[in-house]
Amino acid sequence: MTMNNQEGLLIVISGSSGVGKGTVCSKLLESQPNMKLSVSHTTRPPREGEKEGINYFFTSKDAFEANIENDAYLEWARVYDDYYGTPRDFVEQNLNVGIDTLLEIDTQGAILVKEKFPEGIFIFLLPPSYAALKARLEGRNTETPEKIAKRLSQFQAELARVPMYDYVVVNEEGKVDETVAKIQAIIMAEHLKFEHSKDYTVFSMEGDTL
Repeated sequence: MTMNNQEGLLIVISGSSGVGKGTVCSKLLESQPNMKLSVSHTTRPPREGEKEGINYFFTSKDAFEANIENDAYLEWARVYDDYYGTPRDFVEQNLNVGIDTLLEIDTQGAILVKEKFPEGIFIFLLPPSYAALKARLEGRNTETPEKIAKRLSQFQAELARVPMYDYVVVNEEGKVDETVAKIQAIIMAEHLKFEHSKDYTVFSMEGDTL
């Protein structure tokens, strides 16, 4: 049997604030030419420098709510007065032409995605320790002690959802490249699974001699 083609994979990466998932995802995208970042819909207005279809798909509130009714999102959430959602058609179009699609999302969103797209590959990034995560958050000098305490509390809640993920990868301090390499290995192994083959050719051994 000779593999001719492969379908794209939906790669879902989650991790608590401060674990470094933004850096990991950026480096992963740079290293994987056949991967695109999932672009979300939002009802908030574009900020300076943001581009349609690159940062977000900007849409009206009425259109977004119609999409909700039509089950057009793998997941969605309302943050204050604005909606954010992962468009099903954008993801499926990429996957159908063999493009891996990366979705960086929180654990609550990942649960919703898994309900609608269980064949996705779900990866959770962990810090090397609770103390290391606390030190990272404090070292950023961007948040108050109260906000840091809230994020650490959220981390405890996120840990309870880790069993729903397929893989757990520890992002060691100063070893982002190693973390990315581990995720690359996961992606390669998943592509080699029979069920992720887009098509294949069975050939006969008749006439061949040993």
